[in-house]
Amino acid sequence: MYTLQNSNLKIVVKKTGAELCEISAIKNKTNFMWDAKPDIWGSYAPNLFPIIGALKDDTYIFEGKKYTLPKHGFVRHNQNIELHKQTQNSLTFKLTYNDELLKSYPFKFEFHITYTLIDNAITVTHKVKNCDTKTMYFSIGGHPAFKCPVFENDTYEDYYLEFEHVENSKRHLINMENGLISNKTEAVFNHSNQIALQHELFEKDALVFKDLKSRKVSLKSKNHGTILTVSFPEFNYLGIWAKPTGNYVCIEPWLGIADSENTNQDFKTKEGILKLDSGKTFEASYTIEIQNINLS
Repeated sequence: MYTLQNSNLKIVVKKTGAELCEISAIKNKTNFMWDAKPDIWGSYAPNLFPIIGALKDDTYIFEGKKYTLPKHGFVRHNQNIELHKQTQNSLTFKLTYNDELLKSYPFKFEFHITYTLIDNAITVTHKVKNCDTKTMYFSIGGHPAFKCPVFENDTYEDYYLEFEHVENSKRHLINMENGLISNKTEAVFNHSNQIALQHELFEKDALVFKDLKSRKVSLKSKNHGTILTVSFPEFNYLGIWAKPTGNYVCIEPWLGIADSENTNQDFKTKEGILKLDSGKTFEASYTIEIQNINLS
């Protein structure tokens, strides 16, 4: 475990998967992250690379050859990630290609993830370098799970998500048998900017949005106001998810999306896939800001 703290917050990151597993207030000890109960969902905030969600039959095709990757890729649960650099207010972790990874992902790469703690906010920066001689294809994303309810006198139903802008976006439904994006959609917003949290909301899996105007989402309590805000200016897709029995909500900024049911599995034309030329570096960040009133 690796720790950063200042006068406001303490964060803890696991070496395995470079996974953020604690955001807590220094003064009142309030923890804002889900506690990863294994009987419900045993993760805190997986890092998603080089795919988001599921592939059809866990398989993709690149230049005529088939490759296999697990859901969300190979960074989460990866024990080969190393602490690359530490400063007073940041931790940077690194994963580099190896012979084993090249069997499932035929690109030579460096993947860095940096957690920077300043005041009451944590910025999570993804940096991908193409070390290969060919163009590289990938997706990246976050999957942080926030405790809900945070305070003992609250219930899950006391919480809601408030979006930066009024929205009319529909959710793209997931086929729960294979994890793929179906051609069905369902209304979520009706010219509004709020989603009321209730466990039943996730009985059809994640809420997947492709066309939100908002790039900020706040978790709010009817009794305590704003708890935290996730800002994701560089991410085009968003997932909202929890297990229906879990007292948490994931706010997931994505650059990429799970395969659709009608995919041809060609990695180069996969929806949301990013392209990176040889020798180039790509970077994208999101920020988790804890409301100051919850820190005292």
